[in-house]
Amino acid sequence: MSERKMEIKPAEGKLGVMMVGLGAVSTTFVAGVEAVKKEIAKPIGSLTQMGTIRLGKRTEERSPFVKDFVPLAGINDLVFAAWDIFEDSAYEAALNAGVLEKTFLEQVKDELSTLKPMPAVFDQNYVKRLSGTNVKKGKNKKELAKQLMEDIENFKQRNKLDRVVVIWCASTEIFLKSQPVHDTPASFEEGLEKNDPGIAPSMIYAYAALKSGVPFINGAPNLTVDIPAMRELADHMTLPIGGKDFKTGQTLMKTIIAPGLKARLLGLNGWFSTNILGNRDGEVLDDPESFKTKEESKLSVLEYILQPEKYPDLYSDFYHKVRINYYPPRGDNKEGWDNIDIFGWLGYPMQIKIDFLCRDSILAAPIVLDLVLFTDLAMRAGMKGVQEWLSFYFKSPMCAPELYPEHDIFIQLTKLKNTLRFLMGEEPITHLGLEYYQ
Repeated sequence: MSERKMEIKPAEGKLGVMMVGLGAVSTTFVAGVEAVKKEIAKPIGSLTQMGTIRLGKRTEERSPFVKDFVPLAGINDLVFAAWDIFEDSAYEAALNAGVLEKTFLEQVKDELSTLKPMPAVFDQNYVKRLSGTNVKKGKNKKELAKQLMEDIENFKQRNKLDRVVVIWCASTEIFLKSQPVHDTPASFEEGLEKNDPGIAPSMIYAYAALKSGVPFINGAPNLTVDIPAMRELADHMTLPIGGKDFKTGQTLMKTIIAPGLKARLLGLNGWFSTNILGNRDGEVLDDPESFKTKEESKLSVLEYILQPEKYPDLYSDFYHKVRINYYPPRGDNKEGWDNIDIFGWLGYPMQIKIDFLCRDSILAAPIVLDLVLFTDLAMRAGMKGVQEWLSFYFKSPMCAPELYPEHDIFIQLTKLKNTLRFLMGEEPITHLGLEYYQ
């Protein structure tokens, strides 16, 4: 046991969870949490609820549940709110999303029916394939940000909340690169006044949250908080930020398989990935500009894990292709198909085929829960800025500008658990193990 245990404010009172978007992911998350509260389902896939953490040497046999080790908000203390461009309640939206069976939804109908979305900040220029009527109006983006700040404050007051976390669960915006308007909080605020096209709706949400003293998590590959202005604002407000893009189907498989290939020094000639999905996300990604944002997120994974500059004989010339195809009959039940051409001893070729018939929102829901609870923990511990230790949950993890992101899921999990150990004054686990044999 170390003596450097950090001071963490207790998780007292209620924690507000404000979701941008009340579609398949958000409704699956809320319905699941309400079902867990009623003890009619288990929070499968949630590290905060079902995971354990080893402390000390293996001989000590100390492996408490994560939720018993760190002071997390209780699942019964979560209160929900959402913004969406459609007026449907969470119950209606969940039925429309088609992820969860109606017989299951009926058991949490009362809770879902009372969750009705506030009008959203939305601009179809940034998400071409969607349009809705439940949308805020204002003379400029600064006024829209002000309306969001009022929503946050009203939600806190109405529900007597101690803390709030805002999380983006909405669609992928068009591809944007960092621009001068993103350089500082001052340049960003000037851009809000002038309706600068470099400021996407997701950035307005992030700005409103941080100015309200609320951390922001980005579950899509949008630029959003991955700009100097937001990092500076988060530091100034002593708030955590995180992103980008929930790590669910195909990329989850890549971050599991690629580290294994590299560990065994097996070479890679090519990795072809294709997806078919039919939910709202698939419809949005049918637009080339939104797909470009997602493609950038998905393509970077292998380069960072395999490090071709360090292993040129194995990975310098591999071909990586990613496709996403909108196929309405599949709904939320996405199919991710991978063909992997590898080579081994003496250059002899081999192949790996993966056909992952996954459910995007089922995989995303526990990620949302964990990110909300861990981000709230980080805020109470005074951790500010980019939370790289939460890379485990993202396809395109944020990190300090001078660093490269860590994509290997096993390293990410070690980083996450060692951060929890550090927070609680326990020694990091190195897995060296020599002490058992000396």
